[in-house]
Amino acid sequence: MSPDPTETQSDASLKSRDLDKAWLGTPISEFNRIPQCAPPLSYLKAAHNHTVTIRTDLLREEDVLVSYPTKFRDAWDDGMVKMPCSEKNLFPVETEDGSGVQSRWDLIKTALTRGFKSCLDVRDAILRYHTSHAKKWDFTALNLLCTEYLEHCEVQYLFDTILPSMVKLALSAPHLCTMPIPLLKSSMNHSLTMSQEQIACLLANAFFCTFPRRNSRKFEYSNYPEINFYRLFEGASTRKIEKLKTLLCYFRRVTQTKPEGLVTFTRQTLNQPPNWESSQIQLTRLHITCEGTIESEGYGMLQVDFANRFVGGGVTGHGLVQEEIRFLINPELIVSRLFTEALEHNECLIITGSEQYSKYSGYAESYKWVESYKDETPRDDWQRRCTEIVAIDALRYRHFLEQFLPEKITRELNKAYCGFYRNNANVKHLSAVATGNWGCGAFGGDTRLKALIQMMAAAEAGRDVAYFTFGDAQLMRDVHEMHTFLTERQVTVGKTHNKNIYNWGSSNHIVLTPIRLFLGVNNQIHVSFGFFCPNHRSQMIAAFHSPADQHCAKDNTQML
Repeated sequence: MSPDPTETQSDASLKSRDLDKAWLGTPISEFNRIPQCAPPLSYLKAAHNHTVTIRTDLLREEDVLVSYPTKFRDAWDDGMVKMPCSEKNLFPVETEDGSGVQSRWDLIKTALTRGFKSCLDVRDAILRYHTSHAKKWDFTALNLLCTEYLEHCEVQYLFDTILPSMVKLALSAPHLCTMPIPLLKSSMNHSLTMSQEQIACLLANAFFCTFPRRNSRKFEYSNYPEINFYRLFEGASTRKIEKLKTLLCYFRRVTQTKPEGLVTFTRQTLNQPPNWESSQIQLTRLHITCEGTIESEGYGMLQVDFANRFVGGGVTGHGLVQEEIRFLINPELIVSRLFTEALEHNECLIITGSEQYSKYSGYAESYKWVESYKDETPRDDWQRRCTEIVAIDALRYRHFLEQFLPEKITRELNKAYCGFYRNNANVKHLSAVATGNWGCGAFGGDTRLKALIQMMAAAEAGRDVAYFTFGDAQLMRDVHEMHTFLTERQVTVGKTHNKNIYNWGSSNHIVLTPIRLFLGVNNQIHVSFGFFCPNHRSQMIAAFHSPADQHCAKDNTQML
């Protein structure tokens, strides 16, 4: 059947109007955001699957948060973070019989309280309790920051005020972080709620590299991210300089004015993934834009962190893309690296309540710290900022076509769904998902495939999608066209999964234009991501909507 010429003209007219638009789909103002859509919170209390490190009976908007328990409770075992102030954190010293040890915490206190007049003093202090790394660790970036990038008055303020205040904050660990901090291990469904002040204390310790047994991935913490900041200080890259500026802005802020809220970290495991083949759910609403960012225009939504399975990725190293930038401007996210084991295929990490402290510009090599940022996001009844971030790690592909394998697509669907769903939640209380080109770029993901996967997972979880293409207007139009095609025909997630995503052959592929949707025989809908299977070429040619599409198909079929 030939296409209706009226329909074709109408489609062409709509497409031409879309060329000038910065967004398409549903107005973002119609989407759910927290706190407006959120149900009332139950009273905050500790449970078998929720560790709370403050006095919940004193949790009031006007009250000071009090650590719980009153005195430091030491725990030096495989289930808890090994704290630098533990009495079991020992340092070998030379004695006559060669068996002497002393408290490493005492050594840390002595080293850090001598004062700093230069970056060399900072280096010498840290190496006093890390003598085995004296010839390996490099403090070039820290030295360059002070000698070439900061004004003299800024350097003086750093050594006279900021660093001494950070030392005081770090050494308050036995009084602030009194509760043993559980490791969020693989397969756990567990939450950890801490105060922002406690997190600041832990991050100050990370800056001074005090956490024991965390300087190598070869030993007991081999499946955890790095937490000590020693890699942040090395090398002459401007990336490190801008990272240090961003983090020192945070430390200046939290030492000047004590933060007063809470942050919750939740490791969530998906034990029973959806049956994608039988799903009768239709796609939810889409707002897609080539302007704005997840953290700004996506306020109050579930904001996706394009994560590494080691959360935070290269934030304390060389990495500086979406995840690392988010961890830099919201530094409380970095503390998750202290206790979060690498994510498995069916797991995610949800962080609620982190605060933004910096503005930035650029990306990767062009990233720049701009200025301090005053976060005025409202707080919920647990005194958490109404900012919910979910870390989901996409697969990394060595070969482009690998991602179209059925098992790879199912893995990505389950990973996205794990991040988006909430057990027993009423969908009217769920915020929209704010996301973008998850797993693309360095991970090799196809943007259009990943967009469809996320829309399917969000639909299954009952959430709308706000999609940010980061300046890619063509991607915006393509994804909107795909979404419109599927929603107008009321195509279910199950049908999309069964008939479309896996409809490809194992050989003789040809790469064409990006994702295409088309009607096949018996009005079945087909999808192809970047290539078509020769076995379906006759259906493909007959099914395209416009003469231009038919011409494109014929031209490419001749190449097969």
